[in-house]
Amino acid sequence: MGKTVVGRYFYTQIINNAMSRTQEVSHSGLKLTFSIPNTLNKYRADSFSSKEPETLEWIDGIPRSSVVWDIGANVGLYSCYAAKQRGCRVFAFEPSVFNLELLARNIFLNGLTEQVTIVPLPLSDTLSVNTLNMTTTEWGGALSTFGQDYGHDGQVMLKAFKFPTIGLSMVDAVEFLKIPQPDYIKMDVDGIEHLILKGGAPILSKTKSILIEINDKFTTQANDANMYLQEAGFSLKEKRHAGVFDTGMAQYTFNQIWVR
Repeated sequence: MGKTVVGRYFYTQIINNAMSRTQEVSHSGLKLTFSIPNTLNKYRADSFSSKEPETLEWIDGIPRSSVVWDIGANVGLYSCYAAKQRGCRVFAFEPSVFNLELLARNIFLNGLTEQVTIVPLPLSDTLSVNTLNMTTTEWGGALSTFGQDYGHDGQVMLKAFKFPTIGLSMVDAVEFLKIPQPDYIKMDVDGIEHLILKGGAPILSKTKSILIEINDKFTTQANDANMYLQEAGFSLKEKRHAGVFDTGMAQYTFNQIWVR
């Protein structure tokens, strides 16, 4: 389509029209607007209240004006909710080049440029140059892993795309980037949650609560995450997922909520 002048014109129009599509979402009396350029992002908007109700409930309990780190922010649905519903100062960690534009658009659409800061780098256990391995190049896609060949379930991932970038630990984020110490952390990076925890002990020790996605069948991830969180003084309050995830590849994956 892009090989002729006319083809390039229509291709540009298609992309522009896709990026201009938005959808309003209402939850707990709050209205948000999200960019929906494809079916995946429309699904994210349609299922906003039902996909992860435990995450929304956890955010609802965060004291106003808290500092929140959204590690694996994707296109920013929960970053925007925390900022707008609770007045939080949010740092949205998202390394996917395909998600960053939508993350920025969603922040802008909801008037949150003063409250949500994008950190376009992956977190891991140490400062390093490595590759972000991705299973999809779709806008709003997930299941990417920095510096490792395994995915959310611990199995070797099928790579659709990869690019080199800089990863850093939670400690590096505070010491080198001067990002404020988080009061609350939401973490969903589809595989290396335990490595991020490993490199963040001093940060975890000062954090009040953390919501983290863990796959019970990925025993290394589950066991190591449990160990690092307990060492940081946390206790597991609950783990949940919506009923729609009782079957399929996500049936062993739960959002765990850890508190002091």
